[in-house]
This record gives sequence, structure tokens and C-alpha cells, in this order.
Amino acid sequence: MTRRIEILAYDAVQVLDITGPMQVFASANEQLIAAGKTAAYEIETVSAASPVKSSSGLALLASPLPDDDSAIDTLLIPGGYGIDRLCDDADIVRWLTARATNARRIASVCSGAFLLATAGLLDGKQAATHWQRCAEFKRRFPEVRLKTDPIYVQDGSLWTSAGVTAGIDLALALVQEDLGRELALQVARQLVVFLKRPGGQSQFSAALTLQNDSGRFDQLHSWMIENLQNPITLNDMAEQAVMSPRTLSRHYKKETGRSPMRTLEELRLDQARQLLEQDRPVAQAASRSGFGTEETLRQAFQRRFGVSPQAYRERFSG
Repeated sequence: MTRRIEILAYDAVQVLDITGPMQVFASANEQLIAAGKTAAYEIETVSAASPVKSSSGLALLASPLPDDDSAIDTLLIPGGYGIDRLCDDADIVRWLTARATNARRIASVCSGAFLLATAGLLDGKQAATHWQRCAEFKRRFPEVRLKTDPIYVQDGSLWTSAGVTAGIDLALALVQEDLGRELALQVARQLVVFLKRPGGQSQFSAALTLQNDSGRFDQLHSWMIENLQNPITLNDMAEQAVMSPRTLSRHYKKETGRSPMRTLEELRLDQARQLLEQDRPVAQAASRSGFGTEETLRQAFQRRFGVSPQAYRERFSG
């Protein structure tokens, strides 16, 4: 069966939100054809006007918007700076609402979730969007159960993802759902990307969240990351920061909103999570991330992620 995929284009769209998923589906077709099989996807970019100019300046040709009742498998809404104007376009919202009734599956990338929410398609559903717009999304659409951390979320036939490259992760997950893990792995290898970052994986690592404009504690953070396997006390961190423990705690809390020891635990949890996703034993993850014992890791992991390290490893490892 050939599945028709429509990707909505518009002025100031993020071009990677279109081309990333499109290439995943196209590469799946290439793998199938190379194996002597029939292509699985018919992929078309559609728009109310053509050409459209992406936010990067690249012009895209698109087909006219299809009739509401024509056959479709998957409808994908990319994000971009132009999404807010699209949400104010009553004709587009009406078209989307009608088109969605014929789609087996609906997906969005990045801020494309704003258009789905405007059309009421996400009411009562779990959803994800780019972390920079999560607070705004919550204010505008309180009826949507927004998940601020995952790179993509599935709720029944609705799939939503975080920003830009997360659209590739989402598309790989759709290919896996349609055609199996083996083919999705072949596509990921061809595109030289991971297969597949778990949907529940954070949009950003703990190390990334520590970055801020002042950079005041960047050296301390780098030292902590390099020494996660070793015992680290507040006194050790204060010595690295050339402060007393009390002064470090006060200034660090003011700068970051958390204690230095809380940051250390977050970094260790992030390291342990990455090791578990690589299918490393729980004992090894505990040792290499600095928790020491499996029980210490289990308690911290359960408290932070609501699941045991072993259950996380079984679910998310390759």
C-alpha cells in the first residue's frame, strides 16, 4: 500500500521542518525499491500559494491544497516564523480541520503544533513543541496537555515533535511504525543519524541547560562534567570556583535557581541515561556516572524520571 503524505508549506516556514521528514520518507522509498519492493510513500508539499519563501530565503514549489475529501494517510504541519500568520488565516484553519478528518495520522514539527492546537485538534491530547515556545503555548492552549521535555510525543494518531532536527526523529518513528525497525534503521544509517532518539528523551542535555548569558560558572561545570566518576563534594566545587562553600551556594542559587549539588545530580543522571540508551549495564551506568551503587542510581533515577534504570534501559536502548 502506498501511503500519501502531505506536508503543508507556507511563507517563513522552517525549511528543515519540511526537508528533514521528507528525506526520511524518500529514503525509505529508496531502500524499498533497492530491495525490489514497491515504494511505501507518495510525498507531496502543498500550499495555499506557490512558491513560498522559507525563513532561510529558500523558495519552495508546492502543489495546491487538495480537496478535503481526497485520500490521505499522513498530514504533517511544519513549524517556522510564519506559523502565527497561518494560525490567523481562517481559510487555512478550516482546510486543516476538514483535511484532518480524512487523515489516518496527523503530525507536526516544532511550532507546527500551534496550528494543530488552533484548529482544536490537540484538545485534551498530549503534545510537544519547541522548548522556546512552551510557556506561550501553555498560555494560549491550556486545554492541551503539553509535555515540555520530550523530543516527540505520540497520542493515538497525533504525533507532535520539538524543534527542527526532532522532526527527523519523529519521521523515523513513523517509518518504524509503518515498515518496521529494520527499515527505519537502514534509513537512519543512510542519513547518518541516530536511530532513533527515544521520543521521551529530553530536548536538551543537562549540560546544555546550564548555559546562560553570563557564563559565570562555565569552568566549574566543565570540571564537574570531566570528573563525574569521582566523588565530588560542595567543598571540592567551592575550591574550583575559588569561593567558600557558603558563598558558592548563595551565588550559584541566585545565578541558576538551583544548588550546586542539584546540578551535579542532574549531570550524573544525564550521563547515566545516555549510558543506558547505549545498552550499558545498570551497574556500569551507576559507576561511570558517579552514583557508585545501583541502588543510589535507582533512587535518583526513579525520583527524576519516574522509572527504574533497568526499565529505562529496556525501553530506550538500541
